[in-house]
Amino acid sequence: MRYAGIVVAGGSARRLSGVDKPALSVGGKPLLARAIHALDGAERVIAVGPRRPGFDVVWTREPVPGTGPVAALAAGLVFVPDDVEAVVVLAADLPGVRRSTVDRLVAAVGDGDGAVLVDAAGERQWLLGAWRVPSLRAAVPEQAENAALRRVLGGLAVAEVPAERGEADDIDTPEDLERHR
Repeated sequence: MRYAGIVVAGGSARRLSGVDKPALSVGGKPLLARAIHALDGAERVIAVGPRRPGFDVVWTREPVPGTGPVAALAAGLVFVPDDVEAVVVLAADLPGVRRSTVDRLVAAVGDGDGAVLVDAAGERQWLLGAWRVPSLRAAVPEQAENAALRRVLGGLAVAEVPAERGEADDIDTPEDLERHR
């Protein structure tokens, strides 16, 4: 299945004192680079957030920065090519995301609307998923600002993909960062 990728790379990182989370380095590589490299098989990668040098992606911003992941998703969808079947959506703070993660998500879409990674606690990770483009476009509301991602995507036919160890981890706090460094 041909796919594009959207990396949600904005946000205020309040629990990390407003630091540029995607620029944080884990294992010698910025978190943003980890997400972009995981999308190595994508026809196009769109990053939604402040432009950062050194990445060969399409950059965009939501109309009102800081209005949440649904607004970021809507902004990224504008740049998804019409000839791809799916779009992989990744947060930019995932130290354990890999190309194999993306491959498993894309394969799991099947005949449904999408697939999401499920962490060890059984929680769906909405910013670690693959979606059929028409389903995603239909689900995103016109007024995307401050909409809840779980509500927007939760009504779709979603396959659950169990996360491998560390794959669903994200960096939200100084403790998370220290644990992954």
